[in-house]
Amino acid sequence: MTDAKNDTPDEEPVQPVSDESTQPQGEATSEDGSTADVDGVEDLVEAEGPDIELSAEDSAILDQASVDLVADMRQDMLRAQAELVNFRKRVERDREANRDAVIAEVIRAVLPALDDLNRAETHGDLAEGPMTVIAQKLRGGFDRFGLTQVGAKGDVFDPKIHDAIVQLPTADVTVNTVADVIEPGYLLGERVLRAAKVAVSVPA
Repeated sequence: MTDAKNDTPDEEPVQPVSDESTQPQGEATSEDGSTADVDGVEDLVEAEGPDIELSAEDSAILDQASVDLVADMRQDMLRAQAELVNFRKRVERDREANRDAVIAEVIRAVLPALDDLNRAETHGDLAEGPMTVIAQKLRGGFDRFGLTQVGAKGDVFDPKIHDAIVQLPTADVTVNTVADVIEPGYLLGERVLRAAKVAVSVPA
């Protein structure tokens, strides 16, 4: 007698069902675990519980914090604006200083030629001819940059713009006075390009 085979079909494995799938649609779980019917956002908010009301003291603290934050932000903005203005002023000041320095170096390099023109004019060599026009144009260009000549006979000696080559004791002077100009000096604005070389009369 043969054993009877089990003709019962294999059973399908049972899939676990999550808690979310078992929760009916349209229900929300509150903090205590209970569920409530929810039809819209308003019902969901109500299901979450009432809003927390701040005390008057807490509200005052929050209001003061907001005021302080706005004040701090305003101060930071004003400080940043002031720093930007100062930065622009420094850049402009440095640009002007660099420009003046370059102009001063160029004019200082041309001063020997200007001395030659002055000597030629003193000897009457610029009375006529093309050099007269050239000298006028050169001096006109220097004048536009603010170049001025310093050092004249009879000036009170100023060590800032005069370079005393020789001192001459003189009875009729009470202060150091320029007796003669050996080589004129030049100023560019307030910058001394070259001090005037002079002979100085000093009280005897």
